[in-house]
Amino acid sequence: MKKTKSALSVAMVMAMAATSVACGTGTDTKTAATSATPTPAASAAAKPVESEKPKEFKMTLRHTEIRDTAKANLAILQDVVKATEAAVPGLKFELDGVEDVVNRDTKLKAEMQAGSPPPIFDLFGGADTQNYSKAGRLLDLTPIIAELGLKDKFMNLNEFTVDGKVYGLPRAGFVEGVFYNKKLFADAGVQVPKTWDEFLKVCEALKAKGITPIAMAGGAGDGWVLNMLTNTLFVRLGGPQIQEGFAPGKTKWTDAPVVEAFKKMEELKQKGYIDKNVISTKYADGQAKFYTGQAGMLFDGSWASSGIMGKNSKVADDASFFNFPNMGGPGDDMINGGWSNGYGFSSKLTDNELKAVKAFIKNFYTEANQKRALKESGNIPAMKLSDIGDAKGLIADVVQGQLSAKKGAFPAFDALVTPAVKKTLEGAMEELMGGKVTPQKVAEKVQAAQDAK
Repeated sequence: MKKTKSALSVAMVMAMAATSVACGTGTDTKTAATSATPTPAASAAAKPVESEKPKEFKMTLRHTEIRDTAKANLAILQDVVKATEAAVPGLKFELDGVEDVVNRDTKLKAEMQAGSPPPIFDLFGGADTQNYSKAGRLLDLTPIIAELGLKDKFMNLNEFTVDGKVYGLPRAGFVEGVFYNKKLFADAGVQVPKTWDEFLKVCEALKAKGITPIAMAGGAGDGWVLNMLTNTLFVRLGGPQIQEGFAPGKTKWTDAPVVEAFKKMEELKQKGYIDKNVISTKYADGQAKFYTGQAGMLFDGSWASSGIMGKNSKVADDASFFNFPNMGGPGDDMINGGWSNGYGFSSKLTDNELKAVKAFIKNFYTEANQKRALKESGNIPAMKLSDIGDAKGLIADVVQGQLSAKKGAFPAFDALVTPAVKKTLEGAMEELMGGKVTPQKVAEKVQAAQDAK
């Protein structure tokens, strides 16, 4: 109580003094003004300091999660974007969704030539990473992943590594094989084939039931879809060393195992085992033919799992997966798979953008996100996991298909050759499926593109 009264008395005295000055009771005006004006230190103490708002900066993030079947992957990306924006003051991402082929073959290629890629972008490993890193366009991630404790967390970084330095990070792995409809197989009285001859018998039995044996696309810019199966065929027949030798000239596209693979593709088309409208069918439509129950099999990548399990699917409960049958060659018991698609980062970043890139990598590449992508989209993890979480059904079948490849995985051929060779094979395979060229002619065309490198 005494302390309160004392404080009140002091306040009253100060108020009276102020009134005297204001009324000019014999006090010099200049002196009064000087006495009433607070010192700078007093002003600072009286007025609370407002925290300065961080300056906003925008960053483009180029992604390819634009299809309906990629919604789960997009949701993960959007969550990572929010977390990264919250971690970096002033950061605002601008998401730029582009179809994957357009991004790789058109937009990104032009941006790299101009020296102006987005800060963060979808990047393919292999030849793309090698070319762009040698041109000085890609950020060296080697010290960053070491700083973030991610150096030894990935399954395989070979396709993003050039001269011992890491220039990209895979967002997921993949395997390619055969999705099949268990119900349609049972109705046709067939089982999962183990050999090429058994595979042909399955195709014939499905065809006899009025069912398209193999759903596939290959036209209107989607010639790459044909080359998934083609790639598996020539590796089965010639071993992974045959494609490893294309670029250095140790092997040729005109070698017997490759030509034989083209003949096998022609045989499947001529016998009516591949969709008769293959060269006029877009990729999404080819997938849809399988997941709406119109085809018995679909040769595709593990990423197709999300569409097969999606809301528009009629076969979610009947779909399973197997590794392509052996063909009696050195590539038997292998599977086309790898970690070749992910994110790259521009070598031209401001200090704030570099902070954002580090935060993005830290938030995106987590075990939780990898398990989520496996469960929701069937993405093969790019990172080493302690377990596969609660993934089951088709996703578990895909993982089992990968494990059944006792000799391991081989990379997609287009990670080992130039984009020009890839493009030439796509066009030549469309011509082959359209009956316009022979298998030998396909081989010669692609070898010419290889020689012109």
